[in-house]
Amino acid sequence: CGGSASGKTTVATRIIEALDVPWVVLLSMDSFYKVLDEGQQALAARSDYNFDHPDAFDFELLVSVLRKLKKGKSVKVPVYDFTTHSRRREWKTVYGANVIVFEGILAFANKELLKLLDMKVFVDTDSDIRLVRRLQRDIMERGRDIVGVIKQYNKFVKPAFEQYIEPTVQVADIVVPRGGENFVALDLIVQHVHSQLEKVRWGQWAALASAHQGQPLPKTLSVLENTPQVRGMHTIIRNKDTTRDEFIFYSKRLMRLLIEHALSFLPLKSVTVETPQGTIYEGKRFHRQRITGVSILRAGETMEQALTAVCKDIRLGKILIQTNHDTGEPELHYLRLPKEISEDYVILMDSTVSTGAAAMMAVRVLLDHDVQEDRIFLLSLLMAEMGVHSVAYAFPRVRIITTAVDKRINEEFHIIPGIGNFGDRYFGTDGPSAWCESDSMDC
Repeated sequence: CGGSASGKTTVATRIIEALDVPWVVLLSMDSFYKVLDEGQQALAARSDYNFDHPDAFDFELLVSVLRKLKKGKSVKVPVYDFTTHSRRREWKTVYGANVIVFEGILAFANKELLKLLDMKVFVDTDSDIRLVRRLQRDIMERGRDIVGVIKQYNKFVKPAFEQYIEPTVQVADIVVPRGGENFVALDLIVQHVHSQLEKVRWGQWAALASAHQGQPLPKTLSVLENTPQVRGMHTIIRNKDTTRDEFIFYSKRLMRLLIEHALSFLPLKSVTVETPQGTIYEGKRFHRQRITGVSILRAGETMEQALTAVCKDIRLGKILIQTNHDTGEPELHYLRLPKEISEDYVILMDSTVSTGAAAMMAVRVLLDHDVQEDRIFLLSLLMAEMGVHSVAYAFPRVRIITTAVDKRINEEFHIIPGIGNFGDRYFGTDGPSAWCESDSMDC
């Protein structure tokens, strides 16, 4: 929190840079200005509308968005146009993160909003400096004239700061004089956030595991029909005494069935073709953009052969996600995606999904490359209920497809009864002393 042009965004940005943790979201209060009616639009055009009053903000929407983000759920955030004083038609999709940095002039002015804030920082900057910054910003970036800016400042900005913003310094945990130049204060903030992340990193997965117990599986999940054939192949690959050759053979058979099942969810259009007998056949054909396969290394790479066997000329990408053993966080170590992937249907592959952490990070990577959420298919030979719920809750439009779902995860977050370390068994490498469910974050 802080007055207009106090340097809140600069402080927030520098905190994010110094944190150096994956998945940090910056949310600005400026996105939540209310929609103006015609009369208010006319006042705003004459610099006679008070944008610094609490009534100018949609606190109900703001609180709702923050609550969902804190639960790891994706949300739609309005995009505000300061030139026209209106919301744009398109809303921005924001996804839940490890850290949410929220900034705004009235960030501490609402009781419900205050309850959601884990740490409150007030940026204290001299009023003369704030006025100069506001003049530069509004004239250069927002096309205002100097007379209108000064009029608005004296009539609304300064009184609102004294009445609504400055008093909220009392609820702040930390006051940062001089804004983004106060590196000592920024250092203290970053250290505190790191200590809090350390406390909750394991607790959050335990909470997820218990929160979803007994809940119905999401509608976005599709499980391959548990036929005697499928059950028999699972019996073989789950058996710890199965030889490596048999493990690979039956895993490949299951992968082929899984890929074929997943392709049935692609959009098809009706077409007619002429048969060699000169008659017409009413058929179906995939009519959308390309299909791209992306494997989460290393175990997800084992599914590529089955995918290329049934999808002609498919493009392939790879993502390597591993756990930072000091922080317990998933980290992106390698990324290779085909060009112009944003309009593709993407089949994201991992051998097993336990907590869902690696899968969620991979989905976020695809979303960062503008892939549409409802065009992402997450495929896995085996998933835990916890992983299914986690992915579906964070990304409700991602389709999840697997051959089986196991109910339990043990204290080390390994799937029970599970398969073991799929990558080690498939590639014949020595696994850890306690088998785990994936070569990525779920390990």
